[in-house]
Amino acid sequence: MTQSTMDPATKKNTSPSTLRIGKRYRAERVDENYDVIVIGSGIGGLCSAALLSQMGKKVIVLEQHYTAGGFTHAYERNGYEWDVGVHYIGDMGRKSAGRGLFDFISAGQLKWAEMDPVYDRIILGDEQFDFVAGKDNFKDRLKEYFPDESEAIDQYVDLVLATAKYMGNISQLKAMPSSVAKVMSMSAKNRLPDYALDTAYNVIKSLTHNEKLIAVLCGQWGDHGCPPKESVFLMHALIASHYFNGGFYPVGGASKIAETIIPQIQCSGGDVFTYADVQEILVADNRAVGVKMADGHCLYAPNIISNAGVVNTFGKLLPAETSQKLGYQKRATELSRSMSHAGMYLGLKGTAEELQLPKTNLWIYLDQHHDANVEALRQDPSAPLPLVYVSFPSAKDPDFQRRYPGRSTIEIVVGPCDYEQYREWADKTWGKRGDDYEGLKQDLADRMLLALYKQMPHLQGKIDYAEVSTPLSTSHFCRYEHGQAYGLAHHKDRFQQDWLKPKTSLSGLYLTGQDVVTCGVVGALMAGMVTAMSLLGIRGAGQLMKKIKSGQVLPSQ
Repeated sequence: MTQSTMDPATKKNTSPSTLRIGKRYRAERVDENYDVIVIGSGIGGLCSAALLSQMGKKVIVLEQHYTAGGFTHAYERNGYEWDVGVHYIGDMGRKSAGRGLFDFISAGQLKWAEMDPVYDRIILGDEQFDFVAGKDNFKDRLKEYFPDESEAIDQYVDLVLATAKYMGNISQLKAMPSSVAKVMSMSAKNRLPDYALDTAYNVIKSLTHNEKLIAVLCGQWGDHGCPPKESVFLMHALIASHYFNGGFYPVGGASKIAETIIPQIQCSGGDVFTYADVQEILVADNRAVGVKMADGHCLYAPNIISNAGVVNTFGKLLPAETSQKLGYQKRATELSRSMSHAGMYLGLKGTAEELQLPKTNLWIYLDQHHDANVEALRQDPSAPLPLVYVSFPSAKDPDFQRRYPGRSTIEIVVGPCDYEQYREWADKTWGKRGDDYEGLKQDLADRMLLALYKQMPHLQGKIDYAEVSTPLSTSHFCRYEHGQAYGLAHHKDRFQQDWLKPKTSLSGLYLTGQDVVTCGVVGALMAGMVTAMSLLGIRGAGQLMKKIKSGQVLPSQ
């Protein structure tokens, strides 16, 4: 079927998804006693569960979706496979903190493939700018594009690296008792400089007045969801520095993340259950004591970890009177949420080599005016798309051809999207929302394909399968009510909330995931570690860190 006659937004699925990681929940399949209950199987929840299991805790992870992994899960349709959030991860080629943690919680079974040396290509209109792996390579290539900005480029890289270092210490403070954290936060190394919470645009503007260079350096803003004049420089620095050593992709696809972690959760008697819909966190005597499932069954444990996001935790799962009494409901609703997004999943017949698909991500922008273009779309949803991100998972994964011989995949993500544009269909059944909704999806598909074909015209007529997601898809599958990709928005006020830490003021209740530290796979991964440390206490946390450094894990069952 040629693309010119295909309706990508309404193409019917002819085969179900088969990538189902975890055990299907039934009340009779779970035990009566657990040490820890984790709500949600995103990477934060999986990491906390695996670490606590390695410390002898019996942990159950409850996931409402049909497969485990949260935004790290993958799905299969019509003989093709896509990830939904693991487009690339940085710093997996060396013994970084993230790589070491992944190695530990997967018992070394999670492998990584390096992308092309050019990991990101920033496209502003008709101009292209490559981000090349290696700090010096990165700087040298930018200086070729901007020969008069050599000093500013050097200063920028130095400032990014210096700023990113603060986050490790700040994250560890979140695991400590409040009294200890308060004292330690007075140290200069644990205190953010004022510029770190200024906008990315303002800080980079202090180094150079070249607006095009600023736009290029901010070309990864989709990785955290805030355009340059809204995002804090701290978040910008974390993302930029994370990829200075290149991009990596899990061998075997994104589903390998959950698949390799689950055995480490099982080794102390725990497990991960899917179709396990938690309706309420149970509270007794001012303490979280368990959860009530959608089927009415109750599970009890002395510790509950919510990986469902702070808005869901305090607005839906925790009893309203408890949440209001503790002040959490008001705090959570006052913070901005990250941008909503839409996506497109394409399947093509032919290998990546035959189709000339790169391992490089494409960041396609209208021009250098990121914030103005975002605002134009906010005012008029029919305005040109300010950000079109294109990823080629089948090219990045060296195991893809073994699993899907002679096939390839492409993923497109666009944002921001206006959730209100889709609200009238929010209560309708997924896959059965009617012709008007399908018309909106068709319009999105046409606009996304137009951007793709401008960069890769040779792909016209070669699309075999296509599917479009909207903010409602994210809301349905991941329980983010407005379809937001990154939980809370990474604005200045988000980093000034001292209550955004694992241990809540309700005894027995902890938080993890991207709302605790920062967004992204590694941000949520680190939140999982911080939450485990907080639950274990100072002595237990020290023992856990020794285990991680030694790399010795308990044998899987």
